Amino acid sequence: MKKVSVVTINFNQDKITEELLVSIAETNTYPALEVIVVDNGSTVNPIPLWTSKYPDVKFIRSETNEGFAGGNNIGIAQATGDYYFLVNNDTEFSPGLVQKLVDILDTHPEVGIISPKLVYDFDRSVIQYVGFTQVDYYTCRNRAVGKGEKDTGQYDNLLGQTGYCHGGAMMVKKETCEKAGLMANNFFIYYEEVDWGERINKSGYQAWVRGDAVIYHKESMTVGKNSPFKEYFMNRNRILFIRNNAPAFKALVFYIYFVLLVVPRNIIKYIKEKRYNFIGLLFRAIWWNITNSRHSTKLGYTVNKVS
Repeated sequence: MKKVSVVTINFNQDKITEELLVSIAETNTYPALEVIVVDNGSTVNPIPLWTSKYPDVKFIRSETNEGFAGGNNIGIAQATGDYYFLVNNDTEFSPGLVQKLVDILDTHPEVGIISPKLVYDFDRSVIQYVGFTQVDYYTCRNRAVGKGEKDTGQYDNLLGQTGYCHGGAMMVKKETCEKAGLMANNFFIYYEEVDWGERINKSGYQAWVRGDAVIYHKESMTVGKNSPFKEYFMNRNRILFIRNNAPAFKALVFYIYFVLLVVPRNIIKYIKEKRYNFIGLLFRAIWWNITNSRHSTKLGYTVNKVS
C-alpha cells in the first residue's frame, strides 16, 4: 500500500485550517496517511497549540511567508509518502477521496498527477473544476471545465486526461516530482500549478481528473477578490508563465497582445472602478519580468527558516 502525505499551508487562518484537519479525521478511511501543515509565517505561531491538539499531525513552521509554491515545497521536503496530496487549507474532504485518487495512481503508470472534482463549499451543488484546457500561449488564457455548472452528476463518470490539475487539490507521485521537479518558488502564488503542470506534461506524465472524487473549496479565503496583492501577482505571473513555457514566436505575439490590448484595457477598467493604485501595480508586474530572470527562485526576502 502506497503512503500518502497530505500537505497544506496555513497563513493567519487557524480556524479554517482546523476545519480541514477535522474533515480529514472524520472522512478519511485510507490507513497509510500522514498529514503535514506548513505554517507560512503567520503573525502568531499556532503550532505550539496545535501540537497538543492534533498529536498525529506533523507541523512545520516557516518564519517567512514563502507563498503557495514555496510553502508546498517545504512540506514536500519533509514528507515521507509515495504520493503527495497538496490541498488548500480552505478545503474539506469527502468520504473516500484519498482512496479514489490513489486507485488511479496505483493502476495507471502514465498518470503523474491527478485532481478530484472541486465543488464550491458555499453551495455544494455548484462545480468549480473538473479539468482545465491547455493554456493558449498567444493570450495566456485557458478555461476551467465545468466551472459554475450545477452538479447533477454529469461528471461522475469522468476519468481521464486533462490539461492541468487544480492547485486547490492535486495528488502527485513522488517519482513525478523527482523527474519534473517541484513548483517554481518565484511564482509565489498564482500560475505556479499551471507552470508545474507544463513541466509535468513535458516530462512524459499525464495529468488526470476523477469526477466522482470530490473536495469542497472555500474559494478566496486566503486572498480577497480584487485585492492589490492578487492583481499584482496575476499580472506578473501571467507574463512569467509565458516566459517560462511559450516558444519564441508565440511569446512575442503574447507580449504584443499584452502591451497593446491588455495594458490599455486594464488601465481603463481601473480608472472606471476608481482603483488608481492598480495602475502602478500593473507596471510593477511588467517591470519585475524585465528585471528578473525567468528561472530565478530569489524572491527578494529572507530565506525561510524552518523549524
